[in-house]
Amino acid sequence: MIKLSVVIITFNEEKNIVRCLDSVKEVADEIIVVDSFSTDKTGEICTEKGARFVRHPWPGYGAQKNYGNSLASNDWILSLDADEALSLKLGESIARVKENPAYRAYAMNRLTNYCGHWIRHCGWYPDTKIRLFDRRSARWDLELVHENLLIDEGTASGFLQGDLLHYSFLSREDHLRQVEHYSGLVARQFFEKGRKAGLLKIWFSGPARFIRDYFFRLGFLDGTAGFSVCSLSARAAFLKYRKLRKLHHERKNHPLYHS
Repeated sequence: MIKLSVVIITFNEEKNIVRCLDSVKEVADEIIVVDSFSTDKTGEICTEKGARFVRHPWPGYGAQKNYGNSLASNDWILSLDADEALSLKLGESIARVKENPAYRAYAMNRLTNYCGHWIRHCGWYPDTKIRLFDRRSARWDLELVHENLLIDEGTASGFLQGDLLHYSFLSREDHLRQVEHYSGLVARQFFEKGRKAGLLKIWFSGPARFIRDYFFRLGFLDGTAGFSVCSLSARAAFLKYRKLRKLHHERKNHPLYHS
């Protein structure tokens, strides 16, 4: 039987961390929480729950997760965000893998709870992620946002039954704040890669995203929550390209640009 280290990254997650920690206690041989200097009770809660709590300056999502993996006593890692939790069925699937893993990495579906509603359409489900893996065969990339797990070439992955439960937003306002924040990060990421955005891209990306997610991806079946998800996803598409264009405009008008 393999031993499993659960690695979680946090920042001011006192509202979510108990649910996350409780969901993994039956499968975790150790729990490591890497925290970017929370100012709430996250650290106190983690310590009370028996997790190893380590403070580390924020280097980016992928880098923080890689740092957490480096602290683990075991090669097998279950990587979670603080607002995620294992469903009972997923926990049982992981327990079976621990007995005799057939692969070096395992994917699972992620089901998101949005303002109290489970979102099963809108392009949000199944949101398949590889989160259980042997760190000798995988590592996180260093993208500013939407980090990806890089698996060594030739490494086969399996699939686990059960959902990773994602408690994303308590309110539409929370979602709106995230849209404002992440659209800026994505714009910066695009800018650094040399991508540009014309006016047509800016003005039509939002409506195109809404039509895709609400109609073709059946977001309307998720009711008012689905409409909110699709509307703010459309706003995110618009904002990231508008902010990208602004970054190029600022660079073009910077004195050093013409020197």
